[in-house]
Amino acid sequence: MSPKCPNDSKTIMTDLVLPSETNPLNNLFGGELLARMDRAASIAARRHSRRIVVTASVNHVAFKHAVPLGSVVTVEAKVSRAFRTSMEVFLDVWIDDRESGNRTKANEAIYTFVAVDDAGRPVKIPELKPETEIEKLRFEGALRRKQLSLVLAGKMKPTDATELKAIFEID
Repeated sequence: MSPKCPNDSKTIMTDLVLPSETNPLNNLFGGELLARMDRAASIAARRHSRRIVVTASVNHVAFKHAVPLGSVVTVEAKVSRAFRTSMEVFLDVWIDDRESGNRTKANEAIYTFVAVDDAGRPVKIPELKPETEIEKLRFEGALRRKQLSLVLAGKMKPTDATELKAIFEID
């Protein structure tokens, strides 16, 4: 399997915020945004792996700005790191200002997906080769984020989390 670059998985989904998707403050429901992000992330993961993918976890979500009724919302997703059978997908959510045309980053998230076969068993996926500086930063941080998640879930001993230990070691 040849390595892929993050742009091979790039997924952009743009949509309007409709009245049925808003809360009493006329802002997009957080759950609606999570669903949109999950769809975009799953497409990105599928493009990378060329397999059926399942959401393993939502590792991080930052709701930075409310998304008002009528907004044009763009969700951008790319695989940020591929492991043996799982991959991390980084998402950025943007709002277009109707009058100025400027884009504001409203949210970001990190999801983890696992590629599976038709029987639901995890399968090996291609490696990822980051190209840009931001892709390299996200790639490098992914192993630390994965180890932290595994330690917090009790699936890895803190002493085995080499990337996390390296942060705290003093020369």
